[in-house]
Amino acid sequence: MAQPGYKTLASFMMATVVYDLTVKFCKQFVNSRENSRLVEQMVQAARSGRQNIAEGYMEKSLKSYIKLVGVAKASQEELLLDFQDFLRQRNLPLFSKDDQNVRVFREFRAIWVTENTLNTPNFPNDPTLAANMLVTFVSLTTFLLDKQLLSLEEKFKTEGGYSEKLFNARKDQKRKDGWGH
Repeated sequence: MAQPGYKTLASFMMATVVYDLTVKFCKQFVNSRENSRLVEQMVQAARSGRQNIAEGYMEKSLKSYIKLVGVAKASQEELLLDFQDFLRQRNLPLFSKDDQNVRVFREFRAIWVTENTLNTPNFPNDPTLAANMLVTFVSLTTFLLDKQLLSLEEKFKTEGGYSEKLFNARKDQKRKDGWGH
């Protein structure tokens, strides 16, 4: 059975990895009894980042697709702040882009191993490494969403949106039927 087209998007695959690892991160490093709202917010931001890509892709309206990819990006940005806050509030270091660990994290590319399983990397047992891995992955996902948005906006400029295409098709049909004279 063929997978829906959105599953082939690098942004969707990375957002899926981010979602799965965020759930693990919260279970392992965030006390859900003391921080139940934070855990809920982080998991929902990660989920929203993923689900809005799929929902947007399935929209007929290019305008709606662009909006939903923007929502996905905003959710990823919210999640990024949560991971940065986690590090800051515990006096743990936020690795620079030049850090060797970040270089290794940035080499990761998500691919489907089976229809419903991605090659999710091993999750670090160290909270500093885990949070920095997720900062890197969320940043990569945001970068991919930026590229996706630029591509969709260019497509909108050159091809127009769904409503515009329907209107033009209606005009063409009226012209063919002799109503345009």
